[in-house]
Amino acid sequence: MEFRQFVPSPALKSYVESFYLFTSDKDSEFSDVVFPSGTMEMIFNLGPGIWESSSKAKFKRTPPLELWGQVTGPLPIRSKGKHVMLGVRFFPHSAVYFLHDKIENFNNQIFDLADVMGNEVKSLHHQLLDCQNATMRIRLVETFLIHRLSVSKKKINKVEKIADLLTSVKKASSENGFTAVADHFGITTRYLHKLIFQHTGLSPKFVNKISRFQRSLRLVSKNESPLTSIAFDCGYFDQSHFIREFKSFTSFTPTAYLENKFPVNQTAIQ
Repeated sequence: MEFRQFVPSPALKSYVESFYLFTSDKDSEFSDVVFPSGTMEMIFNLGPGIWESSSKAKFKRTPPLELWGQVTGPLPIRSKGKHVMLGVRFFPHSAVYFLHDKIENFNNQIFDLADVMGNEVKSLHHQLLDCQNATMRIRLVETFLIHRLSVSKKKINKVEKIADLLTSVKKASSENGFTAVADHFGITTRYLHKLIFQHTGLSPKFVNKISRFQRSLRLVSKNESPLTSIAFDCGYFDQSHFIREFKSFTSFTPTAYLENKFPVNQTAIQ
């Protein structure tokens, strides 16, 4: 199992956090849980393997072309076979510039990207299947995204301002903190809430919670610090608050998380 990340070109650096290639040569089966990351992703399945995700306590096969909305809780998945997956991980606020629908409509769902973007993305998928070179595959996806961006009717000149706003929101810890952020940017608190929701599909408070959780997840995975230190470093009230919130996002306590194996999550964190 291998996970490789690639830096986007300058034209997409404000929109794409990274491209990644996930490959698994063994014809094996495993289960995993996807945790909230605060980001949306497009995934092109280029191998024979099968992925399934849990929906309403039932597993359902995911489409070859996947659009992952914001995940707000633990999402069980399972895999069978050999995999080649090319993924696009957007920044928390940037997927909206490539989509026509309201971003919140995608929350907690895996959509068929072909249903969302039509024949153009189907053609791209065929090109990716015909190409075996990772660099060329990424160039094909970049060309597609740049074209998609060029015909977007959304105000792409705002993307960096929204990024700065989101960075400040992640550092705030209360409604008073959000008000201070709004004042700094010269907008009302109500408009701040609106902007964050329009671009992420989440409230500022939930964006902050996911950001804090992701930081704690990295620290827990390193297994170098006691839980009390992690709770303090990540801004939780106390250890019990940290454990409770960690469990709400993973279904596990931090200790139980370390005792279990999450192949996809662990590969991506490394």
